[in-house]
Amino acid sequence: MSQEWIYTTVFLAWLAGAAAFVIGLHQMNSPATARNGNRLSATGMTVAVLTTLFYLLTREGGLRVEALAIIVIGFLLGGGAGLYMARVVKMTAMPQLVSLFNAVGGGAAAIVAIDDYLRVVGTPDETLSTAIFVVLGVVIGCITFTGSLVASGKLQGLSITPSKPVLIPGGRLVTLVLALVALGGLVALVAAAGGAIDLDKTTQTAILGLVILAGLVFGITMVLPIGGADMPVVVSLLNSFTGTAAAMAGFVINNPVLIIAGALVGASGGILTKLMADAMNRSIVNIIAGGFGGGEGTVGAVAGATQVRELGVDDAAIQLAYASSVIVVPGYGLAVAQAQHAVRELAELLEERGVDVKYAIHPVAGRMPGHMNVLLAEANVPYPQLREMEDINPEFERCDVALVVGANDVTNPAARRPGSPVSGMPILDVDRAKSIVVIKRSMGRGYAGIDNELYGNPKTGMLFADAKQGLTDLVSAVKAL
Repeated sequence: MSQEWIYTTVFLAWLAGAAAFVIGLHQMNSPATARNGNRLSATGMTVAVLTTLFYLLTREGGLRVEALAIIVIGFLLGGGAGLYMARVVKMTAMPQLVSLFNAVGGGAAAIVAIDDYLRVVGTPDETLSTAIFVVLGVVIGCITFTGSLVASGKLQGLSITPSKPVLIPGGRLVTLVLALVALGGLVALVAAAGGAIDLDKTTQTAILGLVILAGLVFGITMVLPIGGADMPVVVSLLNSFTGTAAAMAGFVINNPVLIIAGALVGASGGILTKLMADAMNRSIVNIIAGGFGGGEGTVGAVAGATQVRELGVDDAAIQLAYASSVIVVPGYGLAVAQAQHAVRELAELLEERGVDVKYAIHPVAGRMPGHMNVLLAEANVPYPQLREMEDINPEFERCDVALVVGANDVTNPAARRPGSPVSGMPILDVDRAKSIVVIKRSMGRGYAGIDNELYGNPKTGMLFADAKQGLTDLVSAVKAL
């Protein structure tokens, strides 16, 4: 087979892989088809990777033995690590894992761009477009790498990266200076590649090193001041950065499938980031400015409440069992307790008694985009029962019981009045239900760091328990009725 036919075959396979990405991404629009979309996208990536390996083996000169060995070892290490983490990671750790994957993707894209630039710098292959894409890929990739590591640490609650905002003295000024350094490096390298200024290879390499350092530090100073309440948006934004960095790397090495895959991830991540920011009624710039969210666990009195009404398991079970409609509101507490199977069991038990059960999903509930959808899908909760905020809010007024499991900020009525840190944030209208049952371990605040006024509502009964234990007790109590 001639080299021309080999490249044509490879290009068509790349095109097929890219088509699988597009179709798979489209299928991810619906929970009912999301798994198939994920499988199709993974198949497309497998085709793209194996086709690229075939092309490297069959092109003129082929691959040296040591290069092939490195590739095989990379396959085994990366594939083995991915398979291991996919099997053992808990649903509560999924946001951290997504952030780590973002870091790996951004770092890999930056390394590809750096390697190609070091290969062409000072040679006739150093073109204007190469310099632009290299520096953009390096900057975005480095920011994604360190920013995602910090975000993962915040989600994990590591002491070195606490979930609350970490305000560095003069941090915003440092971030601005780093941005100017990166921009100056971009201008200098592009100008050198275009012949506008004369820089030798050593100087260009040093400037690239300065840009790399600026990007790495920028990622840290950008994410550290951002509070835990904003982490879902940050994860989505960094995911968009990862895709953009990959697309830049695709331009650098002239690989169309990498360009397409990166552009899809970058665009979809950007759209999701905007949607989630809108769901919090905050601009992306405001979120990146940081300082919102004091971390979970702080205990305080409920503003404006003279008394919080505690509810027993039997009383809560009677309300649920004899209701005609129940809306379950899941939150991060459900994920922490790994209680998704218990809530599904309770819902099925209520449905056997003729109760209409639905789940209210807030866009930023949990610690990553779609966290509650993924959690409940893992427990095989029927997709039609998962209702988005805009669809479910009108139904709360007709609902007999709203069962809140571990959700805090997304149910806080304080968002409807000015003067609160969550003012203007769209919330689930839980307080408009006829009766409210809240399963919560304590009166601890959510990541926004403020009290939830819902808990002082006369219609609210607090069932203090771990989400899994509380739901299990409710199941037993309903069966006993």
